[in-house]
Amino acid sequence: MTHPFDLTGKVAIVTGANTGIGQAIALSLAAAGADIAAVGRTPAEETLAKVRSMRRRAEIVSADLSTIEPVQRVVDETLAKLGGLDILVNNAGIIRRADAVDFTEEDWDAVIDTNLKSVFFLCQAAGRHMIAQGSGKIINIASMLTFQGGIRVPSYTASKAGIGGLTKLLANEWAAKGVNVNAIAPGYIATNNTTALQADAVRNKAIVDRIPAGRWGAASDLGGAAVFLASSAADYVQGHILAVDGGWLAR
Repeated sequence: MTHPFDLTGKVAIVTGANTGIGQAIALSLAAAGADIAAVGRTPAEETLAKVRSMRRRAEIVSADLSTIEPVQRVVDETLAKLGGLDILVNNAGIIRRADAVDFTEEDWDAVIDTNLKSVFFLCQAAGRHMIAQGSGKIINIASMLTFQGGIRVPSYTASKAGIGGLTKLLANEWAAKGVNVNAIAPGYIATNNTTALQADAVRNKAIVDRIPAGRWGAASDLGGAAVFLASSAADYVQGHILAVDGGWLAR
């Protein structure tokens, strides 16, 4: 009997696969059997080597997702290099910090274009293929700010609130077509995007004191959630935003 979390024979696109959350998810999917198309602005050489060391296939797809120009090419290259597409993980994202009264249009547009616009159009391009084959798993990366407002990150908050709504909309449209669309909402994870918060002694203490688990999360903490949502174990999970947050939202 096939294990419900087995991803053998599946092909996954993971954006922002160079480091942090994207790399951790790519490695977890590969450990479960998936082949990986590692998408990023810079070649994800380390991720590629680690996936291949697991005896899984892996290919680099270079793409700057600050615009939608490379979106269809990401799908087309994955199909050409790996022969299929079963899983899409939309992880690539950026953040800009400033008080709302000082926030610039440039910083607004940069974040929304990368974190929301490109995510939708990559979902669309992958979704067309998945709908045609009658199956597929899409996992968007949301945030605690999908549920909360935060401070000093207006465009990031707007983008992640948008990811929550977009995930539910696509699930409504595509569930009956065999495509599962869900999201993972990481809590406070120690990555490059959160370096400023970790370095701020006051904010860092306030954050850790609020987390029931008593620590920042590691990128690897998200791997199991990604494997679950990418697998047949989650076939009846649709439009869900799975918080992996050490209990942050429970407090």
